[in-house]
Amino acid sequence: MAFEKLKTQVEEIIARNSASVEERLTEICELLRENVDYYDWVGFYFKNGDKEELKLHSFAGEPTDHTIIPFGKGICGQVAVSNQNFVVPDVKAQDNYIACSINVKAEIVVPLFVDGENIGQIDIDSNTPDPFTQEDEAFLEWVNEKVARIVA
Repeated sequence: MAFEKLKTQVEEIIARNSASVEERLTEICELLRENVDYYDWVGFYFKNGDKEELKLHSFAGEPTDHTIIPFGKGICGQVAVSNQNFVVPDVKAQDNYIACSINVKAEIVVPLFVDGENIGQIDIDSNTPDPFTQEDEAFLEWVNEKVARIVA
């Protein structure tokens, strides 16, 4: 499915104030996972209070043991420190990768900013080698800009 069509659906989910933030974030995760063939796991991690760690908030896909990730550890933990997108075409080539599933081949993590502060991120695992493009990055940055409105 084209990202433009997904944008309309994300906007509709964000605007649904009758649903909780958690419900809307989970719905976004499910929407992306179900409509992008190579998005096999989609989740939002957020800074865990004042701790130097991320906590899994909402996700779609197989459950993970990695519900808490220390800053600097794994791809998500590195993005929490760097404030930069991180695209991993081959997870086996990363020394600091935390394996969530033996099936995962690639990962993309895009930070989520509120008022210039990195408060979390969207994390996507793919069982397809090297599937992510600049179009994915731009789309996920857009998703995070919309999500920032409801988590602020």
